This record gives sequence, structure tokens and C-alpha cells, in this order.
Amino acid sequence: MTRGDVYWINLDPTQGSEIRKRRPCVVMGATPINKARRTVVVVPLSTSARPRPPLTVPVNCLNRACVAVCDQIRAVDKKRFLERAGSLGQKDMEALETGLRQTLLL
Repeated sequence: MTRGDVYWINLDPTQGSEIRKRRPCVVMGATPINKARRTVVVVPLSTSARPRPPLTVPVNCLNRACVAVCDQIRAVDKKRFLERAGSLGQKDMEALETGLRQTLLL
């Protein structure tokens, strides 16, 4: 699990307004940490949300336009990972990182 990889992840069960169901997510954790830990930090992707930076950042993934939902960043157990779906390009990763910095005030 390398930073920038996109995996299908089962995010259920959830509570309240958490983004839910099986969906692609971008691995944002540092690769060495991903190898050492049982959890991985990810950002979910959505095709239904509209781009509204910094909270929802437009990216291209799985041959379609979607948004990375930056305010739904989370750590998920590796047991939730279903299959690798691809990876984000450099420009999309930079846009996502900018969105996360603004969302988290880093």
C-alpha cells in the first residue's frame, strides 16, 4: 500500500454523516508506516459530490472525474481493503495534499 494508491474499501458500518459504503479511497499515509501498521490513513472518493475546494477536491480516478472528500480523512483497518483500483497522478496528489492542508490548517 503505497501513498497515492487507490483501493476499493468497505467503509460500512458508519455512523451519522460519515461517508459510507464500498468506495474507492486514496492512500495518504506514508508508505513505511502503511507497511508497519494495521491501519492506513485514506481519503474517500465520490462521484456524486461537487468540487468545492478545499473540502472536496477534483481528481481523475478510474477513468472518470470524481472528488476527494478531504474532510472525511480517516484511518481504516487493512481488513476493509478489497482490491487495488489504480493510483492518482502527481497533479491530483498535489491538489489533494493542498486540500488536506487547508482543511486541517497545516
